[in-house]
Amino acid sequence: MEKKRISFKNIFTLENIKYVLVLNLGVLLLSFGVYMFEVPNHFAVGGVGGISILLSNLITPKVGWLTQPVIMAIINGILLIIGLILLGKGLTVRTIYCSIAYSFEVWLMGRIHEMQAPLTDLPFLELVLGILLTGSGGAIIFNCDASSGGTDIIGLIFKKYTGLNIGTAMLFADFIVACLAFVVYKDDPGINSVEVGLLSLLGVFARTFVIDGVIDNITKSKYVTIITVNPDAVSKLILEEIDRGFTRYEAEGGYTGENRTIIITVCSRAQAMRLKSRLKEADPSAFVIITDANEILGKGFSERR
Repeated sequence: MEKKRISFKNIFTLENIKYVLVLNLGVLLLSFGVYMFEVPNHFAVGGVGGISILLSNLITPKVGWLTQPVIMAIINGILLIIGLILLGKGLTVRTIYCSIAYSFEVWLMGRIHEMQAPLTDLPFLELVLGILLTGSGGAIIFNCDASSGGTDIIGLIFKKYTGLNIGTAMLFADFIVACLAFVVYKDDPGINSVEVGLLSLLGVFARTFVIDGVIDNITKSKYVTIITVNPDAVSKLILEEIDRGFTRYEAEGGYTGENRTIIITVCSRAQAMRLKSRLKEADPSAFVIITDANEILGKGFSERR
């Protein structure tokens, strides 16, 4: 569906408030998953955080002021500049907001409850929970036409110029980081580098499917075909109550030979359910077919490439 953008002329409209709440829900899920499950278990499932950890092990001993947070901030700054050039100002501004909110929420969670050890002794369970939370949060943020920064920007650039799904595009950036987890932790006696590395790789692939699956379910539309003897009432229902357009044409029943009007429209799942319910009043005898519409190009939906 066409994404809603914040309009600063009427910032307190219902649509803008809903957009901000949904965007912040995505950031909260991402922050919670990272802080509660990924950090305590040392899962390196990609991202600038993983890259900065790797670089800090090489650089910080030689250049003391280039610590892991500083390196992460530098990489994020470079990627934000690239995003501004290739993705546009609107997305970059939203990404800056999400990056700040994400960092602040992780810091705040640390102040409220410091995670000194994993919650359980079941790393696979914590990996699953972490991936579900971070994948869902990331998908919500992407669906709001934003990103949490870091390698998300690389994923959005791949998506824009190659047409790949977000999860698949991010896989290329995060896979290398996860592989390097084997090297990062190999000299740490308190961490099983092989176990962490394998779980990190599994997490990268799993997050790809979670992100793509959640985005597909959020954006999935319905293709509705209505065969009716009361086309005016059905047309009014679609235009005024469902707030969608439609196409209608005349047809003839193959068995009865009677004239009927066929109306087709595409709408969100919620709109399709409301349309199905209200059709009982507009035309109780209407024949209705509702199917999934996996990709729609045109006004009111995805823009044509």
